[in-house]
Amino acid sequence: MLAHFALSLTDAKTIAGAARAEAEKNGWTVVIAIVDDGGHLIYLERLDGTQKASVTIAQDKARTAIMFKRPSAALEKVIADGRVAMLSLSGTTFVEGGLPIVHQGHFIGAIGVSGVQSFQDGIVAKAGAEALGAA
Repeated sequence: MLAHFALSLTDAKTIAGAARAEAEKNGWTVVIAIVDDGGHLIYLERLDGTQKASVTIAQDKARTAIMFKRPSAALEKVIADGRVAMLSLSGTTFVEGGLPIVHQGHFIGAIGVSGVQSFQDGIVAKAGAEALGAA
């Protein structure tokens, strides 16, 4: 697990499994995307019944979280606080549900979740991000 500060496929599946368990516990249908430290997709799950648009949105949330090294919700707050110029940044999703995955101070990837209300996506993403004890 977490060899050389890089996410393996096994790690990604562990993260997604913890996120899926949280979603299922709450009866939420979501898409869970895990990306590496460059924002490239490692693993994706779409729970039955989840809207198809969430496949892209979950990946975008994860990429935003790793590229900015902060939760996508932090960027959503910047916009809500009036910094609308941020909206011009290409490839950025300003919606809660993306979290970076940090291990021993290294940003090693991110999780993005989409399918329910944004704050619920955030709850599911948090469960996944904590699965490896990687904070």
